[in-house]
Amino acid sequence: MPHQVTYALPPAPVVSLPLVGSEARFPVRRVYCVGRNYEEHAKEMGFTGREPPFFFMKPADAIVPVASGETVDVPYPTLTQNFHHEVELVVAIGQGGSYIKAADALNHVFGYAVGLDMTRRDLQSDMKKQGRPWCIGKAFDASGPVGPITLAQDVPSVHQAAICLNVNGQLRQTSHINRLIWSVAETIEHLSAAWALQAGDLIFTGTPEGVGAVIRGDVLRGDVEGLESLNVRIV
Repeated sequence: MPHQVTYALPPAPVVSLPLVGSEARFPVRRVYCVGRNYEEHAKEMGFTGREPPFFFMKPADAIVPVASGETVDVPYPTLTQNFHHEVELVVAIGQGGSYIKAADALNHVFGYAVGLDMTRRDLQSDMKKQGRPWCIGKAFDASGPVGPITLAQDVPSVHQAAICLNVNGQLRQTSHINRLIWSVAETIEHLSAAWALQAGDLIFTGTPEGVGAVIRGDVLRGDVEGLESLNVRIV
């Protein structure tokens, strides 16, 4: 009989996301994020050109699951006076691997969802100026709301889809997924050369131009054509 493990403390619960049309849930393992992956957003952040992709991470428990039709409260975080929205296409990995070629990368995708890479912009900027890691600006509690996952085979046109974000009904961000500097497939190729991807990983693929501040009471709606909307309220 196998030895039963006894933990000194209760293990943390598994973070999971709802699936469209299913009672099953997607267990989250790691959360990777691509920086400056739309040209116009790179320009508004002071950069230009198609630089090599770079990545940062969020802890899995920074993910805030948002079910279909729900508006979930997201707390205004501590230590910041400049809390920004960044709407993104999120890729859910269903089959892991290393050194995955772009030509095969989409076979590793389980599904897609709408996500928000919420950012303490003032803290991120301060860390950048000092040449220090900017986890404090990106990887804080509740910094990654994500909506329901739609299976990849149900949204074959997602790579040409429109993406947008509205705040209190006013359009803030708008673009198309085909304007990604590094496509989903290319991102998976680069990412899987640096880390061994596994089932349960999420990839935030980057945000288009138009990022900006939100305050308590603001209601955000993120959309990617063909996917369930993401609705949150800042409290």
